[in-house]
Amino acid sequence: SGTGSGTGIQAAIDGTVDLGLASRALKDEEKSNGAVENIVALDGVAVVVNPENGVTDLTVEQIAQIFTGEITNWSELGGADAEIAVFGREAGSGTRGAFEEIVGVEDACTYTNEYSSTGDVIGNVASNPNAIGYASLSALNDTVKAVNVEGVECTEATVQDGTYAIQRPFLIVTKDGAQLSDAAQAFLDYAMSGDVAELIVKAGAVPPAK
Repeated sequence: SGTGSGTGIQAAIDGTVDLGLASRALKDEEKSNGAVENIVALDGVAVVVNPENGVTDLTVEQIAQIFTGEITNWSELGGADAEIAVFGREAGSGTRGAFEEIVGVEDACTYTNEYSSTGDVIGNVASNPNAIGYASLSALNDTVKAVNVEGVECTEATVQDGTYAIQRPFLIVTKDGAQLSDAAQAFLDYAMSGDVAELIVKAGAVPPAK
């Protein structure tokens, strides 16, 4: 059943499903109600600018201010005197949802242009010296520059160790003390094993540190 993370978590707590899926960390209240998080993968969202841009580091607050239109010129961030072009994904994109939720700008972004693929975001940032956008870590290439966030580079290692701020876990949620069926337990064991690392990378996510 394709629903939001909250529904998957609650269904696991209620015992109406064996395994609930969530693309965010569990809240303390959910844990106290018996939800157990099994981290299957991690997702890092890089903030990308044109390689010509002199800005190399932004805080999460500055990123939020750019995407909500509070900061509109690169000179406010130590860059060139140029209006910022804010690029992002279309409504309904998982990457957009993750980025906006983590940065705290849900339904508050002012985009110059929205694109239907990460490739289009990267291509347009690459061709516009004043642009900023976001992309999954796996999609990065040398046509754009990922800025450091709070002084931390976006890499597989910094996503794995939790130091890179704009990231989220992908969870399989179970209920504490609940006995899983043999099939559900076998699937959970497989999803939590090293056997799936290659599949996680192929899907554009980061395997959790073991």
